[in-house]
Amino acid sequence: MYQRRNALISLAGAAVVGTGLALGSCARGDEQQGEVTANEDLMREHGILRRILIIYREVAARLATNGAGVDAGALASAAKLFQAFGEHYHEQLLEERHIFPVIRKAGGEAAALVDTLLAQHARGREVTAYILDRTKAGSIATGDAAPMARSLTAFSRMYEPHAAREDTVVFPAFKSAVGPRGYDELGEQFEDIEKREFGGDGFDMALGRVAELERRLGTADLGSFTAPAVATAVS
Repeated sequence: MYQRRNALISLAGAAVVGTGLALGSCARGDEQQGEVTANEDLMREHGILRRILIIYREVAARLATNGAGVDAGALASAAKLFQAFGEHYHEQLLEERHIFPVIRKAGGEAAALVDTLLAQHARGREVTAYILDRTKAGSIATGDAAPMARSLTAFSRMYEPHAAREDTVVFPAFKSAVGPRGYDELGEQFEDIEKREFGGDGFDMALGRVAELERRLGTADLGSFTAPAVATAVS
């Protein structure tokens, strides 16, 4: 089976080859090893990307009122993480190189989504490049605040249904198309790709990094996202 994740492992000081990111430090747990299948791992990776999208949406709201108060360096780091872990590794090396070709060949509902998913990958990379360009000076110019906010919001709006369709339609179709043996073999191949790209467990690296960025940008408190009580009319 596709065995991947222990509890969080320590990766401090290791460099991510070709991405310019440093692997974050993560604490090792009780050394208990569990099996994580390929699709479960792909969906956990989506979880990291969704946490970056939450950062984007929160930053977008702040840009509308106080662009100068946004930590441009932290926003740039979030975009770099999305670029390295999401766009290069998850999208290009796994989905576009291995999953989408299988889906196209198999046909059906999932195959009909591939062209749209690829177009959204491309559009997302354009937005990431825009964010990095507009934050490279270490601050967000007054004239960039509104268009940046729109881009961050539009990217989040696009990627949420994108990831949801992959989780519920594409990945199950991929598993069915390759069969049990092929599924396990590709899972091992995905693990090898990850180790080669990040020098270790890329998920744990990204998890530690996104948690750090959430603290810097003020989105770490889960309770702050709790919906307010519903107001009821009193007759």
